[in-house]
Amino acid sequence: MLLRPAQVWSAGEPVHEGWVVLVEASRISAVGPAAAVHAPAGTEVIELPEATLLPGLMDVHSHLFLHPYSEARWDDQVLKEPVAYRTLRAGVAARATLLAGFTTLRDLGTEGADYADLSLKRAIEEHLIEGPRLFVATRAIVATASYGPAPRGLRPDACCTPQGAQEASGVAEVVRAVREQAGRGADWIKVYADYRWGPGGTQQPTFSEEELQALVAAAHSSGRPVAAHATTAEGMRRAVLAGVDSIEHGYGGTDEIFRLMAQRHVAYLPTLTAAAAYAEYFEHYVPGTGEPTAGMRDAARAFQAALRAGVSIGCGSDVGVFAHGSNYRELAWMVRDGMSAVQALTAATATDAQILGRGADLGRIRSGMLADLVAVRGDPTHDIETLAHVEFVMKEGVIYRRPQAAAAQR
Repeated sequence: MLLRPAQVWSAGEPVHEGWVVLVEASRISAVGPAAAVHAPAGTEVIELPEATLLPGLMDVHSHLFLHPYSEARWDDQVLKEPVAYRTLRAGVAARATLLAGFTTLRDLGTEGADYADLSLKRAIEEHLIEGPRLFVATRAIVATASYGPAPRGLRPDACCTPQGAQEASGVAEVVRAVREQAGRGADWIKVYADYRWGPGGTQQPTFSEEELQALVAAAHSSGRPVAAHATTAEGMRRAVLAGVDSIEHGYGGTDEIFRLMAQRHVAYLPTLTAAAAYAEYFEHYVPGTGEPTAGMRDAARAFQAALRAGVSIGCGSDVGVFAHGSNYRELAWMVRDGMSAVQALTAATATDAQILGRGADLGRIRSGMLADLVAVRGDPTHDIETLAHVEFVMKEGVIYRRPQAAAAQR
């Protein structure tokens, strides 16, 4: 199959006008100027005359088992929606995500849907349903009584309500939780290094340094990286010193903490769109016209501090808090808050691939790499909002979305 766009972009390279991409089976076999790429007779030609061809986009902080809180509050989704129903919704969300050009997700916790992400991942891999390539974290791990649905919101004698993650206290329980989730098939281990369990619901660290170190050691011993939810400087510090591989959110990060992350090569997923979504749902923020809320300003400040410190910043949006299939909004916020369009595109392709340990076969358009390819109308290197206009989606050489015009034959 020969893809003939107006131009091709891949991280670390200029935009190449007049280039084509030849795909054989699941991989890219050739890339370059049209005159230099020789396709076999009878090769199908896909014309993309006004489009930019990109590597498949990635979002490495997603929640396919959630849907926007404007539709149902988080507690109601966890407590009232059956896991079977949530799994069916997740399948619909997965397809919407793929058709929006995001061919890879790291899904960081089912939020009370147990190990259903493993079945969703299997259904996608077996081509039973359409969806992005998934890296899953299953249940995630939280300190006892620190997450939700929060005990303080229930009667003291209430028992056995579903929880949004697996609870653990002490080194032995933390290590056991890691081993259970790894044994079930988790690709990543996710831990909540802090949460809203302080007086008045303030954000406070949860696990001790000893507990976090034991968790990371157990996960790494199993060959699995660790993602840490952390919004406070102290929670981030403990997680980084324990050896986690990525920090999620980081809204309270300081210059010192981000320098520490850069020194220790800890990746950062800023989830800027989630901050905007919370502001819209709960603080009357009006997109496009309203003034940013304090939470949005904290998110932007942290993002800019991470940029200055040279932290490896990937694209992770916390989608699920907002609508699946609109993941591109994270890149738009990254640009608004200080990145260039090319930096944001790099974050959502090559950088995310490195975070996932898949830089050798994902995240760029090169010969020999997996054929995850997306075409958008226009030039996203100058206008990031063009990512909303996806014309073509391919994952591992299979076309899931094609332009309206019929393919030509060569």
